[in-house]
Amino acid sequence: MATRLEEFAQTLWDLLRVSDGTRAVASKPSVTPEPTKGVRSSRMQARYDQLVLDMKRLHGVRVVRWRKSTSGCAWEVHYRDGTMARLIESPYPRGPMSCAVFLHEIGHHAIGFGRYRPRCLEEYHAWRWSFEQMIDLGFNVTEAVRRRRDEALHYAIEKARRRGLRRLPIELEPFLPRPDRSRPPLPALLVGQEMTA
Repeated sequence: MATRLEEFAQTLWDLLRVSDGTRAVASKPSVTPEPTKGVRSSRMQARYDQLVLDMKRLHGVRVVRWRKSTSGCAWEVHYRDGTMARLIESPYPRGPMSCAVFLHEIGHHAIGFGRYRPRCLEEYHAWRWSFEQMIDLGFNVTEAVRRRRDEALHYAIEKARRRGLRRLPIELEPFLPRPDRSRPPLPALLVGQEMTA
């Protein structure tokens, strides 16, 4: 019984002495603490919490930091032994905007880094993947979320042009004009010239 308890403590907390008498090194917990502690839970927040757990598990992603702002980033770290870590920083999903940004960062890993070139096209596909997931899972893609996507993609196009983009991918043509806040944003999903809400 003591052996089983000792093994349990070593794998979860790395605090007990190992059987050969040396002290185990404490490590960071592998599960990111949920920032919703102390906040009244709701059914919707429970759905967002489950989404986080599912996406991290499904795509093998580790959240390095939960951001307070609605910005994020995704990257991979390749180690000499051939292993790779999939990492993101993102806001914790609490509503449609933070959910979309979180899924956008997961989307970079889901679609694969470097699969789409130029970089602005990868951004388009990460946003598209994010919106597809939100729609499939029954999360609301609001007008504000669609507007954020439009502005982000317009910015990505302008950045690519400053860096010498020669030919704009056809998928990005609807995002070329500067977004006008007096008009509604583009629909959630764009399919060629056909647009769907």
